[in-house]
Amino acid sequence: MPGFLLEVGTEELPASFLSDALVQWQERIPQSLEANGLKGDVQVYGTPRRLAVLITGLPSQQPDREEEIKGPPAQAAFKDGQPTAAAAGFAKKQGVELDALSVRPTDKGEFVFVQKRIPGRPVAEILTELVPQWIWGLEGKRLMRWGNGDARFSRPIRWLVALLDETVLPLELVNGSKTIQSDRISQGHRVLHPEPVTIGQATDYVTTLKSAFVTVDPEERVNLIKEQVNAVVENLGGYTVIYPDLLAEVTNLVEYPSAVVGKFEPEFLELPTEVITEVMVTHQRYFPVFKPGSFEQELLPNFITISNGNPKKSDIVAVGNERVIRARLADGRFFYEADLTKPIESFLPQLEKVTFQEELGSVRTKVDRIVQIAEQISSQLELAEDQSQRIQRAALLCKADLVTQMVYEFPELQGIMGEKYALASGEDPEVAKAIYQHYLPKGAGDILPETLTGKIVGLADRLDTLVSIFGLGLIPSGSSDPFALRRAANAVVKIVWFDNLPINLDDLLKQIATDFAAKYHKDGASLTTALQEFFLQRIRTLLQEEKQIDYDLVNAVLGENDPEYTERTLKDLLDVRDRALYLQQIRNDSTLDNIYETVNRSTRLAAQGDLDTKQLEPTTVVRQELFQKPSEAALYNALIESVPQTQAAQQTRNYQLLLAALTKIAPAVSNFFDGPDSVLVMDSDPEIKRNRLHLLGLVRNHARVLADFGAIVKNL
Repeated sequence: MPGFLLEVGTEELPASFLSDALVQWQERIPQSLEANGLKGDVQVYGTPRRLAVLITGLPSQQPDREEEIKGPPAQAAFKDGQPTAAAAGFAKKQGVELDALSVRPTDKGEFVFVQKRIPGRPVAEILTELVPQWIWGLEGKRLMRWGNGDARFSRPIRWLVALLDETVLPLELVNGSKTIQSDRISQGHRVLHPEPVTIGQATDYVTTLKSAFVTVDPEERVNLIKEQVNAVVENLGGYTVIYPDLLAEVTNLVEYPSAVVGKFEPEFLELPTEVITEVMVTHQRYFPVFKPGSFEQELLPNFITISNGNPKKSDIVAVGNERVIRARLADGRFFYEADLTKPIESFLPQLEKVTFQEELGSVRTKVDRIVQIAEQISSQLELAEDQSQRIQRAALLCKADLVTQMVYEFPELQGIMGEKYALASGEDPEVAKAIYQHYLPKGAGDILPETLTGKIVGLADRLDTLVSIFGLGLIPSGSSDPFALRRAANAVVKIVWFDNLPINLDDLLKQIATDFAAKYHKDGASLTTALQEFFLQRIRTLLQEEKQIDYDLVNAVLGENDPEYTERTLKDLLDVRDRALYLQQIRNDSTLDNIYETVNRSTRLAAQGDLDTKQLEPTTVVRQELFQKPSEAALYNALIESVPQTQAAQQTRNYQLLLAALTKIAPAVSNFFDGPDSVLVMDSDPEIKRNRLHLLGLVRNHARVLADFGAIVKNL
């Protein structure tokens, strides 16, 4: 079966584009083949100078296929049983005789159809059409034009290899006056093999390029880099961290990886470790080397860079990189020493010159809002005076390092340097740590803040951003979220859940929104509603994706357009989490099945009554004198016995108590519906009917303490 090779040779591609392009081709090319009736094993390759795909197991041509083609309406195609010009024209167009036409009913009336056998096309012909689509269909940031044509790609395309087995598939990429024609000639490593490379047949691609010092398989380069780096650090007597983002980037920057060891003066180790590693990893793409027995704490005066040059010239490569990092570390030392000459609090006035958002003013103004919100949270949690003071101090200083020379040069160190400068200024260690931790988590899967001070300041910072940006009407839509508001809301919920903070988010949102609306002349009520809806969306997502709660159980604990559940959820985030987890637990162990039928049936019928959903006590809403069957009295008594357990479950969030109460009620409900003393709920007497609906409403209300059973799907 034929094998097909396509290689697009370019000037050096950005690592990010190469990574994205590989993913796009891996997804799109199999889909493109399948859409054309073709299948094959697709292997995608890429280096900084090329994108390639090798497809093996292709058929020589498409399979023949049957296709039904719809023609004109039957009434236009036939008149008095005879074909009209419309029928004749349709048959001619399709290349069939008139007797091949058939009439078939559709939802829009009867139409003429024809069954055609479409012979498969040769695979070479199809690939000639698909290849340009694969190339020009690649998406990426900052695609460029080159030459005098309109073609856009990440970098100029310089050569094109297209082989069907050993035969060149004739292709042309036209870009204005420049035309690139396919061939079997590729290019080897720019330094180690500058001569052209001839590829004999498609399946020889990987080995042929390897002989020209090009490792086209990114996974193979990843493994080579890991092996070389680990071997080097072992010789140095230390260890390193293979940062995933750094590994991915350097893999896509080299064609023939070679680990090179460099060194720098030990006196630079007096700088904070984070500064040195930031210079190495983010700015220079080096792997740092740590002392054995330390975990990202103490560094050795060495680094490892991945070279794309001649391994025999490693000493020269090392000297060049040492010169660069020496200069960067010298800059870092200058910034660090200059920043340390002043206490961290002295940087606060400079925050007036840093804009948070054009309509919202400076970062200094934002800090004042953070301080105020942190105080509101502390008050709500009834924290001790000394704890509240630490929180206030940390809130005041949390952004001060943004205007230091170090953070200005290395923005990724915000918070990290704030902690170090706060400690150097004699601040409380918990205050200093909170300056760093209030930024946590920085993304999905990141660690959460450890100290209560860091948690409260982090909550205050995010709540201010959410309320302020929402207040300007800049609500995230689709994938657009420039202020990372979804991430901020997720962090708020995660921090509360992780530390079991008894925060009333509903009250906080209303208070902060009211303060914002008064200052900026906005509608506080609509702002609060928008924020409530946004947080409910985030809670829903976190419950489903992170807590692995079934979608219908999430609907049951959050309610569907239910103001009572909305308020309850936002007033007690811990309660909604615990209810969801408990519901999932009793579904998994099948305990839910024991009460589902009776509670769900009661819930559906109770919707036709008028009982308040918060009512639990039967004595005030049920009239015993209207009972006509013993089953009514039995259900009434069971409900009375259940009240203390349900109330205890509400107060303690011990929903096992509620489950036990509902389990005990279930037989009485079942007898009420279907037993020998069963009743007709929808009695002709309106008072009896209302009384029975109240009984069922009470069953529903007890269950609603846990969830809306009407939203739960049976046997999901």
